[in-house]
Amino acid sequence: MNLHVVPTDPAALRTAFASVPQSIVALCGLDPTGTPHGVTASSFTPISLEPPLVSVAMGKGSATWPVLRQMPRLGISLLSHSQAAICRKLAVKGGDRFEGLRWRFEAGTGAVFIDAAVAELDCELFDELPAGDHSIVLLRIKSLCVDDQREPLIFHGSDFRRLAATQTSAATPL
Repeated sequence: MNLHVVPTDPAALRTAFASVPQSIVALCGLDPTGTPHGVTASSFTPISLEPPLVSVAMGKGSATWPVLRQMPRLGISLLSHSQAAICRKLAVKGGDRFEGLRWRFEAGTGAVFIDAAVAELDCELFDELPAGDHSIVLLRIKSLCVDDQREPLIFHGSDFRRLAATQTSAATPL
């Protein structure tokens, strides 16, 4: 392992950050005209049980986050291992990101969800904190559902991956 002396080198930071496995979520909402908007994030983190909070980091240069920020409710879809193409589609700048996607919205809230996700969280904006070239967005979960038969999509080493079970014994210390 070679340690880099300059921690602000963007290439070194990207390499270090890429070594951390991350789940991928789609953060989506419906605007007043009925148009869906969404973005993917690999920075999804559970934060608190009481109140129920999660976070995502949004780049300050994002054109989509300012639109989503105005929506009263947002849907978080934890993408499944079969949804890498959906992740790529929602990450592209410009164009209709939802063309050809199977999605739905909650009529009462406007939260948009991607079909066949591992979990769906209907959220409202709780707080937003500046953090360098990103904002940390705290979202309060209002309702959720989980399909425990699906496996999550994982981003690691700048590529999509699947979880693999390991064999451990209850007697083996971790």
